[in-house]
Amino acid sequence: MLQTLSIRDFVIVDKLELDFESGFTVLTGETGAGKSILIDALSLVLGARGEGGITRVGCEKAEINAVFDIAALSGLQVWLRENEIDLDESQLLLRRVIYADGRSRAFINGSPATIQQLREIGEFLVDIYSQHAHHSLLKAASQRQVLDAYAGLQGLAEEVANAYQAWQLLYRKRVDAERNAEAYAVELAELRDQVRELAALAPSSDEWEPLQQEHVRLSHGASILAGGEECRELLSEGELAAVRQLSRVQHKLQELAVYDSGLQEALDTLDSAVIQLEETDRFLNRYLQRADLDPERLQEVEARIHALHATARKYRARPEELAVLLGSWQLRMQELESAHDNGQLQQDEAQARAEYDALAQRLSAGREQAAESLSEKISTEMQRLSLSGGRFAVALNAQEPAASGNEQVEFLVAGHAGVAPRPLSKVASGGELSRISLAIRVVTAQQGDVPTMIFDEVDVGIGGGVAEVVGQLLKTLGHQRQVLVITHLPQVAAQGRQHLRVSKHLQDGQTLSRIDALSHEQRVDEVARMLGGVEITDTTLQHASEMLAASA
Repeated sequence: MLQTLSIRDFVIVDKLELDFESGFTVLTGETGAGKSILIDALSLVLGARGEGGITRVGCEKAEINAVFDIAALSGLQVWLRENEIDLDESQLLLRRVIYADGRSRAFINGSPATIQQLREIGEFLVDIYSQHAHHSLLKAASQRQVLDAYAGLQGLAEEVANAYQAWQLLYRKRVDAERNAEAYAVELAELRDQVRELAALAPSSDEWEPLQQEHVRLSHGASILAGGEECRELLSEGELAAVRQLSRVQHKLQELAVYDSGLQEALDTLDSAVIQLEETDRFLNRYLQRADLDPERLQEVEARIHALHATARKYRARPEELAVLLGSWQLRMQELESAHDNGQLQQDEAQARAEYDALAQRLSAGREQAAESLSEKISTEMQRLSLSGGRFAVALNAQEPAASGNEQVEFLVAGHAGVAPRPLSKVASGGELSRISLAIRVVTAQQGDVPTMIFDEVDVGIGGGVAEVVGQLLKTLGHQRQVLVITHLPQVAAQGRQHLRVSKHLQDGQTLSRIDALSHEQRVDEVARMLGGVEITDTTLQHASEMLAASA
């Protein structure tokens, strides 16, 4: 659950730190006070995309920190270990820093992290429902996702989608092969000739440069031999050879060093030079004795270079690319031969279709079972929300095989008894849609395992006795989860275990927002304000006090 949220220099918040309790927390305040800032900040620290204007005017950066208790979230602990992130006493610290120029940095338990990692963690921690979520329920895809989430079928639904894509890929490949059979046959014949020619040449990816170096050496063989012999003559063989001359100097210095030891340094340097020259002479002697400068080998190398050059020009490639070209042609040949074999393609396609069918049938069976249970539970909640006699049903309409399965999921609603259920998009008014949406969220939340749920003004369009029931539903949900609700309804606010109030004030010419945890007396005043508007009477205060007492 969310334990602490701290915000600094974010929009119109200079500094804020909030501690959250378990259960049902309500957040209230005047319109425009900035109640949504808390949701926006929490969304950012959970990996939402940042937009311009986030940093408070005149500040270099905005910073958001959130601390969660994850002792009961074994799946998240596994994720942290897999991502090599330290876990400290089952507490998780998320931090997001957003600079005025739009740059952003993220941290998990003090270690640098990516925004994608924050998003992945957020899936374990918090579900956020905005007032616009009502309208998303009118979409077929959202209805299908709600049913699959309720039934715990998300993983199977993903397998079905993957199997469908694999089947369709093979289907298109077979159809393409049949449509282009003649062109493929011509291409395959050309490729076979080209591969046969290149395979006979047998180019190697690492032979071209050594081959060129060998050609240079062989083509200058006579010069190398003559030059090597001349060097040996100058070093050691000739009458005035360097080694002989230095040896004489060496002998003379040895005689002189007897008289003056200061010449020893020169003698030592000369000794080293003589040793190096003798080593050079021995190396040249060995090289000349084993030099392989065979004219026949030169012809072989020249023939090989000519063959590689000619083939490369023919296929508009560089000589060193021929080996790679051969590999790509061989791979293309395999593809064309596979496409030419319609029987194999048909067999592969049939197998992929069978795998899809098996998974889709399992998904259909799971949806059918869950649809009946979900319909019954939401219908029950509708009665509590002043939709007496109303009925909710999940219809599974058969469709052609698709990535989503063999059926379309459609939510049907009857507003009162004696009326046949019709599609949700065609029946529900704004207020009814809000109530039905809330019933769906409450029922489906009981099946999930995300510990914190946030409702951002989802009670829009609800009032009177229904509002009190909504508050009771959210309070009941708070027995199982941590529930945070932004609300304008006093009936809902009175049900909260913890009450936070958002307000605005001027400081040094700037409008700043603050959030305070309210005492019981302050709650009475706040609920009275929500009940009575501008002028708060004793009667309003009495009513507010009674509402809080009743909810307690």
